[in-house]
Amino acid sequence: MFDKENGMSSTPSGPTTSKADDDQSSPSRQPLHWGHLVAENGGYLLARLGAANIDRRWIFLLMLLAVGIPVLTKATFPEKPTANVKAVFNHIEELKPGSRVLVSMDYDPASAAELNPMAVSFLRHLASRGHKIYLMTLWPAASPLINENTNEVLNDEFAEKNLEYGKDWMFLGYQAGEVVAIKKVADNLRALFPTDARGTSLEKIPMMEGIHSLKDFDLLLNVSAGYPGAKEWVQYATTTTRTPMAVGCTGVQGPQLYPYIPDRVLGILAAIKGAAEYEAALSEKYPRFAEPRLNEGLQRMGPQLWAHLLMICLIVAGNILYVLSRCFPLNVYGVGANSHRADVTPAPGGPA
Repeated sequence: MFDKENGMSSTPSGPTTSKADDDQSSPSRQPLHWGHLVAENGGYLLARLGAANIDRRWIFLLMLLAVGIPVLTKATFPEKPTANVKAVFNHIEELKPGSRVLVSMDYDPASAAELNPMAVSFLRHLASRGHKIYLMTLWPAASPLINENTNEVLNDEFAEKNLEYGKDWMFLGYQAGEVVAIKKVADNLRALFPTDARGTSLEKIPMMEGIHSLKDFDLLLNVSAGYPGAKEWVQYATTTTRTPMAVGCTGVQGPQLYPYIPDRVLGILAAIKGAAEYEAALSEKYPRFAEPRLNEGLQRMGPQLWAHLLMICLIVAGNILYVLSRCFPLNVYGVGANSHRADVTPAPGGPA
């Protein structure tokens, strides 16, 4: 309408709205179906949980419990030997008693926690089968470890067999030269080791009769922490002599050695996991080794198992909360920091 007195139209310049329209257009007053409310209730809480800044010390505490409890209780868990471990174990089993086995323990105390359990298991298995054990090392720090292992296993655990040094087992000692030393073992071992670790001439050691090079051994076992180690033994020794070889190595070395299976290497025991599997196979075949104190590898796998399970659960939980927070943001259906949940009005026909 036109106002003659003022010369202006009395019609409002903007669109007219009603209170009902305001209620419908307001985000906090939109009608919701009862299904939306159910989704909102659960989603809102989960979104709040996902958005919460959880104190990381709770995660540290969980990890402490996951690792500490198995360590304190010395809990062990069943291990099933893989094909790699079975190949090594079965080959030693199939060797005739009295077979000659050269064991090169090429590691130091820094890697002993990971490699010593498999080295000890090798000694137990060889002694149980009655094989002749020839020990050597290319790492200077390994000599004390070898002496400790031989005293613990060959002298103490097999005291009833009365294993005699020089007839049943011997330690050639440490030899420098790295790759050159490996080549010398393959060609002329006596030139490299004129005496054993005790200073006795090899000519005076009964079990050295007929041993001149790597070709005269029935098996080479190498426990390797790095260079020189398993890879160099394959490249510069067993490739030419065709002597069967099995390896125990650190976890980071495993991928470098897998391509040599089965042509150059019978099998690989990788990391503490491989040691635990070998202990499980040894305990199954020889129950006397099933005592917990003799299974360091199995005991050390307990904390790893629980720590890995905890990490998997945390990763899965974190991803679930992230997805839920994206599906149910904090302002969904008008719910958020600046809104009130009481303002949400259910749709007509829905539950009150």
